[in-house]
Amino acid sequence: MEFLGTTQTASYCGPKKCCGLTSLPAVQAPVIQECYQPYYLPGYRYLNSWRPSLFYKISNVQTCPDESSSTLRPPTTLPALRSALFSRYSPHDWDQSNQLQVRGAEASRLWASRLTDDSMRLLQDKDQLTQQMQQGTTRNLGQRLSDIGFWKSELSYELDRLLTENQNLETVKRRLECAANEVNCPLQVALECLYHREKRVGIDLVHDNVEKNLIREVDLLKCCQQQMRKLAQRIDLQMRDNRDAQHALERDLEDKSSAQCIDEKCFNLRNTSDCISFFHGMEKIDGTISVPETWAKFSNDNIKHSQNMRADSIRLREEAEHLFETLSDQMWRQFTDTNLAFNARISEVTDVKNKLQTQLAKTLQEIFQAENTIMLLERSIMAKEGPLKVAQTRLECRTWRPNVELCRDIPQFKLVNEVFTIDDTLQTLKLRLRETQNMLQLLVMTKCRLEHELAIKANTLCIDKEKCMGMRKTFPCTPRLVGHT
Repeated sequence: MEFLGTTQTASYCGPKKCCGLTSLPAVQAPVIQECYQPYYLPGYRYLNSWRPSLFYKISNVQTCPDESSSTLRPPTTLPALRSALFSRYSPHDWDQSNQLQVRGAEASRLWASRLTDDSMRLLQDKDQLTQQMQQGTTRNLGQRLSDIGFWKSELSYELDRLLTENQNLETVKRRLECAANEVNCPLQVALECLYHREKRVGIDLVHDNVEKNLIREVDLLKCCQQQMRKLAQRIDLQMRDNRDAQHALERDLEDKSSAQCIDEKCFNLRNTSDCISFFHGMEKIDGTISVPETWAKFSNDNIKHSQNMRADSIRLREEAEHLFETLSDQMWRQFTDTNLAFNARISEVTDVKNKLQTQLAKTLQEIFQAENTIMLLERSIMAKEGPLKVAQTRLECRTWRPNVELCRDIPQFKLVNEVFTIDDTLQTLKLRLRETQNMLQLLVMTKCRLEHELAIKANTLCIDKEKCMGMRKTFPCTPRLVGHT
């Protein structure tokens, strides 16, 4: 049994020892063991180990040795008195326990306060670091926007100047083409005169001064026309280079506009923006292909290339203006000399009509056969367009196959081979068609020449006086010779 006011953990409720004490018999009490490890705050680990020591001090007092064995059991009639005599803890224990509690509380409070202060400093430092980094990034974005704006203005200025130069170069090219076309008329007249005079017979077939001047005139006109066309081709190549430079500038300008929009969007982003989100792993991806030095060098190279193209264009325009002045003066001088030679010598020609008529009939037959051949070639080309469309449509449809189904299988090889074969066939037929058409044009020109020569032979006396001089009454004026229409 246990006394009132006692607990199972009280030291006097444990097993009793028979050490000569007659007042307290040894009673075997059950031993209680803890089956878990409790959690202790700092400074509180050994609070439960305190046990009252006053009981042991009292129990060490020897009782009378002559007491009977009946007094070994403590009386049960005075539980309050025994509770007062045998207190659980001493004042010293109480003081030590309180001091330990206070020290434990102070240690825990100090540790918590120190951790709180460190956490606040850490929060402030990290917040300041994050804010500084964000402000630095925003400042860098602003500087980047300024750099992009500078290069955009430079590219736009250079692009405007290049476009203006392209327009001027296009104007000069049209003038060259118009001047070359204007030369066709006097060249054709001179050729017609030579053709007329080539059909003279007898003594009239003389290499006179008229023929020499006509030959010089034809050579001069062809040379002038060739020089104009060569210069026009050079201008065309230069315009192609200018367009390449223009496309490079436009592409660079477009890229910088896109980059400026993106950087402006990034510059205006704030922590309270609605369009921000997490993109984990983006900092590990490096998709850049340039550095600021190469980035600026790229635009600078484009501008320098455009400036070089403009300088070349200016040189070509100056060369074209000098060519206009030189060639127009030479053509006018030669035209005047040839007319003077015509006025000095008018010759008669004879007719070789039969021979020319035979040639004309053969030419007409060849023209008829050439027209039939052209018709057959055109029909054949149109007939090949259907299979080519089918093959190309099949190839295009097969490109929509998903994933691994894009297999380079036998049908793919066959379709590609079919497209190449049909295309080669079309190219061959078109080449033959162009050759036949050119031959037809040549035959038509021959027919015209023969008919013209037959007409000349009908009236030989009028060749130089009426026909040749009649055609040479007019010559293109100087503005038209320099390309102004």
